[in-house]
Amino acid sequence: TSPFAWLRTRFYYLLIRLYFDHEFSIEEFTRGAKQAFSVVSKLLSQRKLDLLEELVSAEVLQVLKEKISLLPDSHRDALAADIDAIMYTTEGDVRIYYDDDGIKFVSILMCFWYLNGANLPDEVPGEAKVFQIVFGDENTKEKKHLLTANYE
Repeated sequence: TSPFAWLRTRFYYLLIRLYFDHEFSIEEFTRGAKQAFSVVSKLLSQRKLDLLEELVSAEVLQVLKEKISLLPDSHRDALAADIDAIMYTTEGDVRIYYDDDGIKFVSILMCFWYLNGANLPDEVPGEAKVFQIVFGDENTKEKKHLLTANYE
């Protein structure tokens, strides 16, 4: 992260504490975001979208239904992130919004790097990179992929 971006996010954390939540802590928020990411990613991979109705807006749920139905099984399996498999988490962007009625909203983009054993192809189209990690010896090889996910 650039020093400017780091300073900017810290300034937004100060604004969040002053105007939204006096007890806001990015550490506590990150712990909760990891738990939410794990739950939501598993529900997505299992196509249990009806259980997401209380967690995401109706508009987002409709888009998810369309996108999930187009994914091959291996890619859908790759969506699932066990909380213990999350290797690194960081905030990507923090913003404060006002809607037409003057209601304030906070948006925090969280970036997750996690290990997943889905059967993904070695080559992926476009600029996406899939990193493979092999655990064990020659007899007990277990291949995992280091994947990234961004949740807002």
